[in-house]
Amino acid sequence: MSGVTPKRAFVLSGGANMGCAQVGMLLALFEHNITPDLVVGTSVGALNAAAVATNPTVEGVSELAHLWRELTSADIFPGGNLSRAWNIAKRGIYLVENTGLGKVIERATPIRDLSDLQLPIRVVTCDLKTGEEIVFSRGPIKEILLASSALPGVFPPIHLDGRVLVDGGVVDAVPVWHALSPDIDEIYILNVSGGGLLKNLRSPLDVMTRAFSISRNLRFDVELRNAQEKTKIYVLPRPIDQREMYDFNDSARLLDEAYKLSYAYLDENRLPNPEKKISLWKSIFK
Repeated sequence: MSGVTPKRAFVLSGGANMGCAQVGMLLALFEHNITPDLVVGTSVGALNAAAVATNPTVEGVSELAHLWRELTSADIFPGGNLSRAWNIAKRGIYLVENTGLGKVIERATPIRDLSDLQLPIRVVTCDLKTGEEIVFSRGPIKEILLASSALPGVFPPIHLDGRVLVDGGVVDAVPVWHALSPDIDEIYILNVSGGGLLKNLRSPLDVMTRAFSISRNLRFDVELRNAQEKTKIYVLPRPIDQREMYDFNDSARLLDEAYKLSYAYLDENRLPNPEKKISLWKSIFK
């Protein structure tokens, strides 16, 4: 096997606003000439995975980084507090329309169907009626990514193929299992789900998201132990985030920090790159 490039899968977790950190990780990977043959994602990780599969190059990841650096909370949650309060008052089943999220998806990739991406992809969602884990490898990108990111109670569920679909993180926030294959030699896990310090619990939503984080971390631990018996696993480091999970206004700093952490991790845990590394970071993000 000497001289043969291993087959690699990237697994991108959910994690709401911490999707920015995944982009820093991705740039560090691509600058080490570590590129995927398969991408697997759930929630915000599915959006980032689709963007990478659209243009799997350093330049493509850099374009995604530009998107995240410019992203604000208002882009994801248009309408402000008044519309959220109105939805509660009229007993709606969600707080925020997904129009802002849909525009971000359109900026991330112009491709219409998952099967037309340059890399094979697996996008994890959850069927709200049956509780099943539904994984897509083809189908309309925008609708599937909206479904995978539809945090229950926050964004509206997506009706697709006779199912009512919500955030894939409900069932599998770090979908390592879907990257396992006899053809895959290495798996790189970009887990930004449920990290950071325990914040003060100030609202029912804080309690819900904390409990959600505990349950999905437990599944990740189980999947990781099983996966390590079958293939080589690299879990990239993530920065600590002190923000509320719906605050997208400090993405640039966290993206930069994740890049530096992952770059150092790859230098330490991988053989030196035989080719000269050309870092675009300093020239693009001053």
